[in-house]
Amino acid sequence: MASLSTPSTAPSKPFKSDDGLLETRKLDTICLFDVDGTITMPRQAITSAMDADLQELRKKCLVGLVGGSDIVKIAEQIGGIEAIAKYDYVFAENGLVAFKNGKQFFEDNIQKYIGEDNLQTFINYCLKYLSDIKLPFKRGTFIEFRNGLINVSPVGRNCTKEERDLFEKYDLEHNIRRTMVSDLREKFSCMKLYFSIGGQISFDVFPEGWDKRYALKHLENDRISNIYFFGDKTFKGGNDYEIYSDPRTKGYSVTSPVETRTVLSELFGL
Repeated sequence: MASLSTPSTAPSKPFKSDDGLLETRKLDTICLFDVDGTITMPRQAITSAMDADLQELRKKCLVGLVGGSDIVKIAEQIGGIEAIAKYDYVFAENGLVAFKNGKQFFEDNIQKYIGEDNLQTFINYCLKYLSDIKLPFKRGTFIEFRNGLINVSPVGRNCTKEERDLFEKYDLEHNIRRTMVSDLREKFSCMKLYFSIGGQISFDVFPEGWDKRYALKHLENDRISNIYFFGDKTFKGGNDYEIYSDPRTKGYSVTSPVETRTVLSELFGL
């Protein structure tokens, strides 16, 4: 694959590389990254090496992040609220909350879309279902309401990193999340909801079409046509699957931030 510094007729912005040579930054091209498992370990902070690679990549093209988490959680992982400005785009909650050059320019919410009555019916059913599940342990915050989605965690989002790892192994063996998703999909089929298993301990629920592809419309509005996407949950049912397999993106499946850095080195010579 050609380097992004290859001359073309695409919109570009000149810059000087570290060796003093004049290169161009392609403004119609973006590398868009999932957060957990792609540029950071789950719910952990970005490493200095990964951060440096992404900032180096910004010299060649636009760089953006897209995650299911809210902007507060994403900011915690990339170095604080101020770090949002280090990226050309940051899409929280799959793009329902969107930032460009550090400034928010878009927001929508699920409550307005499906209505309060339907929302409460769904949440009440989830709480009843979760009360009947027996797990090795449970912690707090089983349902988290966000602008663009509802996050459901059978074990509770307040668990420690060690407990996250333990639940992930237990879930792989006993299919706790997959079984619950199957039940909810059947029970609430009339509401046209989509269920996406992501991370280690939870799954997201949102209206059909409100997966990470939602972020692509913002890029299309800005005439960004060359989109590279990097994610770890690219399997069917994973929360990166739709945007990874979308014909508008060039999808790359990775298993860790270490592999992400390796792929970036191979593609763009970082």
